Amino acid sequence: MSHGHGVRTRRRTVVAALAGAVLSTGVLAAAPAQAAPAPQVPAEGAFALNPATGKTLFGKAPDARLRTGSTTKIMTALVVLSQPHLDLGRKVLIKKEYTDYVIDPTTKNQRYSSARLILGDSMSVGDLLYGLLLPSGCDAAYALADTYGSGSTTAQRTKSFVAKMNAKARELGLANTHFDGFDGVSNGNNFASPRDLTKLAATALGNKTFKKVVGTPVYKDMKSYRPGGGTHAMEAWTNSNTLLGTYRGAIGVKTGSGPEAKFCLVFAATRGGRTVVGTLLADTSPDQRFKDAAKILDYGFAQRG
Repeated sequence: MSHGHGVRTRRRTVVAALAGAVLSTGVLAAAPAQAAPAPQVPAEGAFALNPATGKTLFGKAPDARLRTGSTTKIMTALVVLSQPHLDLGRKVLIKKEYTDYVIDPTTKNQRYSSARLILGDSMSVGDLLYGLLLPSGCDAAYALADTYGSGSTTAQRTKSFVAKMNAKARELGLANTHFDGFDGVSNGNNFASPRDLTKLAATALGNKTFKKVVGTPVYKDMKSYRPGGGTHAMEAWTNSNTLLGTYRGAIGVKTGSGPEAKFCLVFAATRGGRTVVGTLLADTSPDQRFKDAAKILDYGFAQRG
């Protein structure tokens, strides 16, 4: 008995040693891999989800009410694109209010991001959406708000447009969101949560025009129509979202920044038929937000569901 017991023991030892050798060489792949730890990001708030399933993929203070900067322009675009019988070819006259708005009246320097719209020319609504979302033109935001608000004065129309933005936020169930302007240049009562902005972006990406615009790295096809006929040549608009050229599968969405907002990014990418959408608010630098977005996207794609 003792002899047979000794053989069995030796066999077990040999089998265990072989298994250990296979594991140490990495040949045996059947062992379940440990899930990668969630990335650490310095942004005050962040969130990511799979819009197809609604599954949360990442969260850091996801419901904190934070300043949005120019990520506000996602809602500006969505309100325009939600208009009944929208005509993207409709021409909008570029008024002095729009071109003056982005210039500091004292220093005459540019104070807000600009699409460099030409006073007295006209531009199509479709092109204004590119000017809104690529160079983040506050002049383009003003033009669209004035065009799609209601009222007899520019002030009334832009106020009405901002009311439409807040109504759309309520319609989408964005309980931690409020807009006080059409472009994110805040009067002190402009906020959204990372979760809300991510849901907003996922909704907006369902619009073919929005998705096409925010996925465009450079746009050169705009036409600025002169009042007497012909067009002005304009410098190409470059998308401020550098993820489009640096992260495989990136499809958008929008940058934002400001003294209180710090550095923001709403981002999205599609790989293997799966999309991840996310938001970073109050990150520490322009470059950091893109690095953090890439980390969160990688982490999102590594998960199931």
